[in-house]
Amino acid sequence: MGLGGQETPSFVSDFLEKCGGYAVLDGGFATELERHGADLNDPLWSAKCLISSPHLVRRVHLDYLDAGANVIITASYQATIQGFEAKGFSKEEAKALIRKSVEIAIEAREIYYDKLQSRRPVLVAASVGSYGAYLADGSEYSGNYGDAVTVETLKDFHRERVQILANSGADLIAFETTPNKIEAKAYAELLEEEGIDIPAWFSFTSKDGINVVSGDSISECASIADSCKQVVAVGINCTPPRFIHGLVSSIRKVTSKPIVIYPNSGETYDGLTKQWVQSSGEVDEEFADIVIGKWREAGASLFGGCCRTTPNTIRAISRVLSNNKSSAINEDA
Repeated sequence: MGLGGQETPSFVSDFLEKCGGYAVLDGGFATELERHGADLNDPLWSAKCLISSPHLVRRVHLDYLDAGANVIITASYQATIQGFEAKGFSKEEAKALIRKSVEIAIEAREIYYDKLQSRRPVLVAASVGSYGAYLADGSEYSGNYGDAVTVETLKDFHRERVQILANSGADLIAFETTPNKIEAKAYAELLEEEGIDIPAWFSFTSKDGINVVSGDSISECASIADSCKQVVAVGINCTPPRFIHGLVSSIRKVTSKPIVIYPNSGETYDGLTKQWVQSSGEVDEEFADIVIGKWREAGASLFGGCCRTTPNTIRAISRVLSNNKSSAINEDA
């Protein structure tokens, strides 16, 4: 039940209305691929499975749809032409693999719909990871690209992948884990220059609850997203849950666009060892309760999970939101 082709300003509001006011995103993708046996110790990370095990990609999408997700995000986060070429693929093969990420997600949606009597709203969001994600050196979690990387560098890096995804059949583009202001500016200019006509969201990552990981102000970054007409939602992903409430409040001060929130489990990623460091975190039920207790009240309307969250997390979020919608309907009756 894609909503592509609508006027951009009404895209998310119409979608949220169809969902009952709030929507559920999927959760950690690589986490689930690894649970199903995939070895992701590779510069391509989850995109490796587009080559080696597309059936696992489809399976993870279906797991999240079964858990209640209204938005499934493609396995293209680290799928770049440059990354595939480094593995020996031709440019045309690389482009085909990027398109394949969307095709698998659309196929999973159709398989899911075939099992249902009625179709609840489900969007396919084409993931675009940062330049730092392509580097696979942890710089996506520092936002430090060095002085040699400019807005033009980043636009040139992302241009073809964004064009491919915009014409792939996805409902929107999710620019995820954006670590700094310069990349947000590059995305906004690229969308405008290339005449990209499908909606997008920008989500940023933070490690202090005040700024994005580079140290740039979250308010400045969100303002860039707010000024871009193709951007229909702004938010935060791959950030510890304890920081979300304050970040949502800061974003709400500079934009009236819907806010999308999909934090990680609360663990911290070490880019050097490529390991997640345990923390107290939140169990699924507590995570879901916070969605209603704090983040929704602060102004967020799309909720999911990022690294180390699972279908159980998304199932709990979906259940809490469904119960909340039912309570609201009963109160209005």
